[in-house]
Amino acid sequence: MRPIQMVDLQQQYQHIKPEMDAAIQQVIDSAAFVKGKQVETFARHLEAYTGAKHVIPVANGTEALQIALMALGLKPGDEVITPTFTFIATAEVVALLGLTPVVVDVDWQTMNMSVEAVRKAITPKTKAIVPVHLFGQCADMEEILALAKEHNLFVVEDGAQAIGATYTFSDGHKAQACTMGHIGCTSFFPSKNLGCYGDGGALMTNDDALADTIRVIANHGMRVRYHHDLVGVNSRLDTIQAAVLDTKLPHLDDYIAARQAAAAYYDKAFADCPWLQTPGRSAHSTHVFHQYTLRVTGADRNALREHLTAAGVPAMVYYPIPLHMQTAYQDPRYTRGMFPVAEKLADCVLSLPMHTELDEEQLAFIVQTVKAFKK
Repeated sequence: MRPIQMVDLQQQYQHIKPEMDAAIQQVIDSAAFVKGKQVETFARHLEAYTGAKHVIPVANGTEALQIALMALGLKPGDEVITPTFTFIATAEVVALLGLTPVVVDVDWQTMNMSVEAVRKAITPKTKAIVPVHLFGQCADMEEILALAKEHNLFVVEDGAQAIGATYTFSDGHKAQACTMGHIGCTSFFPSKNLGCYGDGGALMTNDDALADTIRVIANHGMRVRYHHDLVGVNSRLDTIQAAVLDTKLPHLDDYIAARQAAAAYYDKAFADCPWLQTPGRSAHSTHVFHQYTLRVTGADRNALREHLTAAGVPAMVYYPIPLHMQTAYQDPRYTRGMFPVAEKLADCVLSLPMHTELDEEQLAFIVQTVKAFKK
């Protein structure tokens, strides 16, 4: 059996090695390492895949979120609502811009933002909602968008973990993650479902004016060289990373299917384990399984992780500390116990290996090792 990894990028590369090597070599031969033609080509291909009118590639997912909030013209003190159970980048960019992060609890089953919690958190200072499509499925966007419309708020989707996930609205129409709010943001970090070989990210929008503003901000605030119309940043996807992503994009649906098959294997295998809860599924969204995250409710999560590690099965805790309990984001408004679902999840979640190259032998060993912990 091959060694088990949380993400096996080497094996994935081997399956597309000839086309990937050729794509990278083409960039090297052209020496257009910045703003090469592959960047624009990839953006157009991702637009076609997602249905977004505009895709603007940038340097990474965190900068995508920052640029999105800058493009909306928010002012210091404006409140931005985001879930407390997520990666720190979501709140980090809010704080960096002098905005006020307002965190809310999440749903136990989907682990995504609770719509009712958002409703209760809206104040006259609220200007935006940042739903996070956690672990690979969309938050309840229909309800979030309705709330935003009611209160005249912006919606910025953090879809770093959910590219390719599809949300179905009550009227039957479908939309992909990152294409429903005013702006969508994603990451192409190597471990993501669509990952490059370094850092990368993108913003998506269907609004022409916002797309123009985003492009200007990401390019030092310039429309014309050396004419700086806005305060901007330097954030761009380099050409090699664009070539890598454009090579992988045609395989994305197959990658998602492989992850879903692995998740189905886990689901079936753990159905008879009352001390584990498998990932809940949204009634409205497909799940692309950036992570397969168990909730260990009838055993010691940390002891289980140590047991797995000793047997050669990596496992990770995403995320051990909710945002409101992080030292840098402590706020007198928030105390332990105010967000019980997020705090319980932080104590019991455990993510198993999940990637495109898992084979049945590896999956069987992972399952057997997990189950052996409670024998």
